[in-house]
Amino acid sequence: MRGPHNIWRLIRTGATLERTGAMGVVLDAFDAPRSLRILARTLGFPFQWLGYRGDPSMPPATRAITALGPAYIKFGQILSTRPDVVGEDMANQLRVLQDKLAPFPVEDAKRAVEEELGVAVDEIFSDFSEPIAAASIAQVHRARLRDSGEYVAVKVLRPNVERAFARDVDAFYFAAWMAEVFAPFSRRLRPRDVIAHFDGVVQGELDLRLEAAAASEFAANTERDEGFQLPRVIWPLSGRRVMTLGWADGVNLGDNAALDAAGHDRRALGERVLRLFLNHALRDGYFHADMHQGNLKVAPNGDIIAYDFGIMGHIDEYTRRVYAEILYGFIRRDYKRVAEVHFEAGYVPADRDVDEFARALRAVGEPIFGMDATQISMGRVLTYLFEVTERFGMETRTELILLQRTMVVVEGVARSLHPSVNIWEVARPVVEDYIKGSIGPRAILRDLTNTARVLARFGPRLPRLVEDALIRQSQPQPVREKRRFWRYVLVGIVGLLLGASGVIALTEIL
Repeated sequence: MRGPHNIWRLIRTGATLERTGAMGVVLDAFDAPRSLRILARTLGFPFQWLGYRGDPSMPPATRAITALGPAYIKFGQILSTRPDVVGEDMANQLRVLQDKLAPFPVEDAKRAVEEELGVAVDEIFSDFSEPIAAASIAQVHRARLRDSGEYVAVKVLRPNVERAFARDVDAFYFAAWMAEVFAPFSRRLRPRDVIAHFDGVVQGELDLRLEAAAASEFAANTERDEGFQLPRVIWPLSGRRVMTLGWADGVNLGDNAALDAAGHDRRALGERVLRLFLNHALRDGYFHADMHQGNLKVAPNGDIIAYDFGIMGHIDEYTRRVYAEILYGFIRRDYKRVAEVHFEAGYVPADRDVDEFARALRAVGEPIFGMDATQISMGRVLTYLFEVTERFGMETRTELILLQRTMVVVEGVARSLHPSVNIWEVARPVVEDYIKGSIGPRAILRDLTNTARVLARFGPRLPRLVEDALIRQSQPQPVREKRRFWRYVLVGIVGLLLGASGVIALTEIL
């Protein structure tokens, strides 16, 4: 981290917010206390001449964020889906960040395609349009294949975007370090780990070969999902800075007027977006982690189409089960079980009181039930939940950051389609189905079978491993070491028996 450079970068960030008029908008959106407003204005006003002007035709918040760079734009995209957190006006201002940013020239895009694929654009495409969508990291062109006449979408990275993003993230790391040094209470949130996670995710977005692979895997997982489709990857025309997909016709999911004109049921669409996300996260452990309106369309037949697979989330089977139990506990209003799951997973220190934690969770969950979704302020819920986790010493779980963030975004998308969509009602059947399949007797049997398979894979090596262990054991050793050895042997025997019983039981069922 380059200290002086990053200090200058952060000063310019505050100066840009002040110069573009966004400082007051941001402070109002987050309902900042008077002391913070005075501090921000005191620090920002004298240096505003150092800030970027931005595009004067844009609203203040959007103008500031676009001037600051791609990492800031990514953050703005997330906020644009949360009108209940930042307010309707702010959300509308930020929505242009999803796919309506200033494009770069089509000539630069063609040059990038030719450099990446090693073939002249005119040899591949009979038509190559001006940009039809431009976001923080790349833009998209509609093109027509010369050999087949098929229309495709060609995604091209922005020139020098890697360098610009590295500069922003370096400043974020520095800000996180400063927060940990000068605000010790922030350490439990592990800000540097959060930035590292964000950095790793977006680095994957800067290599379109990885995005193409993610799209392919996601398509294989979801090919049977009703009411959902993905464009196919055209591998011969894809590389590190260029990706080509089949063309998908549809109405942007953020255009409510167009959806109404096309006769689509917006409430049904909102509920389906939630169900799809929960199914992908719980069933597959692999989900689209950038599901804002700019990355979703509705096909003429009513199917939801997803694209832009640069940010995908992955969670392992154990974490999925923990997450499902927490959701299920909230849905059933069983706050004691939710608290126990947090302790069992190690999310809350073991020396805290589980009953007290359960009561604190009840204070978070109870106001939600029995309320119309339009009356629920997710901003207040998140604020109180933050206070609860801070009081009980719960650290930020980096493996859950992307999942939690995406859940917030997806709920925001659903609520923008229909304000009364209730996440708990939609989630109940999905979570219940997952619980039945993953935490019941069948799940135990599946776990035992998997254990037996692992043991079988090491079968040819087991005799030699046992022989080596016995030889070492025959040598003089402290009594404590010998006891530990026989405990390991006993655990191994029990594991073998459990694995064998699982295989036998499975054989009986089949």
